[in-house]
Amino acid sequence: MKKLDRYCTLAGSSISFGLHYYKLMTTKTANITYWVTTIIFAGLMIFSSVGGLQPSQQAIDLMHHYLGYPIYFIQFISVAKLLGAVVILVPTRSFIKSWAYAGLFFDLSGAIYSTVATAGKIDPMMLTLLLWIVPGVVSFYLWNRQQILVDNKQTGG
Repeated sequence: MKKLDRYCTLAGSSISFGLHYYKLMTTKTANITYWVTTIIFAGLMIFSSVGGLQPSQQAIDLMHHYLGYPIYFIQFISVAKLLGAVVILVPTRSFIKSWAYAGLFFDLSGAIYSTVATAGKIDPMMLTLLLWIVPGVVSFYLWNRQQILVDNKQTGG
């Protein structure tokens, strides 16, 4: 737990509280919470990517005409989201999983920014994106904590 405690001290009190809560969770509870949030997050990302694999007129209207993206970008971002969702579902310790989480969060933050930039205001309906972001944040947080705990066991810390 030395590495985890050192991380808590360096990260600050808000993360420290979260890590303390994680320490109180049983391994089984943490694993169940991780898999539930990961499946929800991956499912939402897969759901949002399916419509762009073969863009419908509705997807083209939204992404091209309203947001201003080129039509070829619709398929690209859809394939990238699909691959990212698959990668986070694979139980591995690979750094590629971190990249997948990052890519999916860039996609969501890009969606928020693009919508605000084109609309010129924040639409209250955009708050529904929090329903997409929260499971991803929890999933990443728990996966990252598992990696720290595994590293501690391997190094004897």
